[in-house]
Amino acid sequence: MIEWLRVPPSDPAIALAGRTVPIHLTRHPRARRLTMRLAPDGTAVRITLPRWCRRADALAFAVARKAWLETQLEAVVPRADPFERGTLRYRGEQIALHWRPDAPRRPVPAERSLTLGGPRETVTNRLRRWLEEEGLRLSRDDLADYCARAGQTQPHLRLSRAARRWGSCSSKNVVRINWRLVMAPDFVRRSVVAHEVAHLVHFDHGARFHALLEDLYEGAIADADAWLRTHGRTLYADFG
Repeated sequence: MIEWLRVPPSDPAIALAGRTVPIHLTRHPRARRLTMRLAPDGTAVRITLPRWCRRADALAFAVARKAWLETQLEAVVPRADPFERGTLRYRGEQIALHWRPDAPRRPVPAERSLTLGGPRETVTNRLRRWLEEEGLRLSRDDLADYCARAGQTQPHLRLSRAARRWGSCSSKNVVRINWRLVMAPDFVRRSVVAHEVAHLVHFDHGARFHALLEDLYEGAIADADAWLRTHGRTLYADFG
C-alpha cells in the first residue's frame, strides 16, 4: 500500500524510502502535460502543471510514480565536504587540497592541487567562492567565443544557483550559467553555454535552434547531454 502523507493543501509532501519529501507545484502557461523530476539533491519533488490540470491530479501523478521517485532518490549522491575529503572537483578532475596555517587565505592553484590557509572553519566557504569565481571566468570566455561564432553581441553573464537548471537565457539579454558546471568537464560546461547562445538567436527549441547549436558547438551535444543525465547530480554532492 502506498503511503501518502496527509498534510495541508498548501504544503504537499510524499513519503519516499522513509523520508518526507515536499512536492513543489508550478503552473506553466506553455506546459502541455504534467512533468515531474526530483531535485538534484533529493530535497523536493518538482511537478510542472499545464493551466488546465487539477492540483489533485498532479499529486496523484506523484503517488502513481512513487517507485520511480524512490529509485531516483537512491541515486542521489550523499553530500560531502571537499575539505574533509581532501580533494576538490574542478573541471572534471579531483584535485588535491592542501591546507597550511601559514598559507594565503585565498586558494593558490598549482598543477592538480590547490593550497590555502586561513581559519579551518571558513575553508569550505572560501573554496566555494573560488569555484564560483572560476566558473564565472571560464563561462565568460565560453560566452565570448560562441557569441563571436554566432555573430551576436555578448549579453550580460550571471552565475546561477538553480537546483534543476544548468543554464537560462532571458529576454532581458542576460545569460545565466549554473556555477556547479565548473566542476564538470569543460566540454559539458561549454555545451550549456553554446545552448544559451543559440537561444539568443532562436528562443525556442525548434529545428533552426538545433541546427545552429550543432554549428556552434565543437563537440557532440549528445555526449554532453548524456554526461549531465548520468553525472549531473554528483555536482550537488559538494557544498550542499
